[in-house]
Amino acid sequence: MLKEFWESAPTSYKVLVFGAMGLIGVGIILNLVGNTTNNRDLAMASLAVIGLGLVLHIAGIVVRGQTIRKNLKR
Repeated sequence: MLKEFWESAPTSYKVLVFGAMGLIGVGIILNLVGNTTNNRDLAMASLAVIGLGLVLHIAGIVVRGQTIRKNLKR
């Protein structure tokens, strides 16, 4: 029977996924706070946090692809 990828995913993939979700979430909250308080510096800094979360997300996709490719070769 086929297993879901999450069950057999490496720990590095799980860390990247949760780290990316956390950074994107924190970035969105910072952006909302920065924009509601008219704090332009905080709003701009939040974009960097969201960007880092997106980079981690892409790294997670790469790790998942490599793992799947490695499992298909077996």
